[in-house]
Amino acid sequence: MEELLTPQEVAQKLKIDMSTVYRWIREGRLKAVKIGHFWRISESELNRLLKGDEQSQD
Repeated sequence: MEELLTPQEVAQKLKIDMSTVYRWIREGRLKAVKIGHFWRISESELNRLLKGDEQSQD
C-alpha cells in the first residue's frame, strides 16, 4: 500500500509553508484525499508534482 503524507510532511519535504500546500490542494495543483477531518497526499502524487506533470506553476 502506498504511503500517504500529511500536508505538514509535504511542506517539510519541499521546505515550503503549509499554507502553500493547502492552496495547491484548493487550486487542484496537488491532488489530495480527505479522510475524516484530515488531508492526505500520496507519494506518487507528490512525485508527479515534482516532475512538473501539471498545467502551470507560479
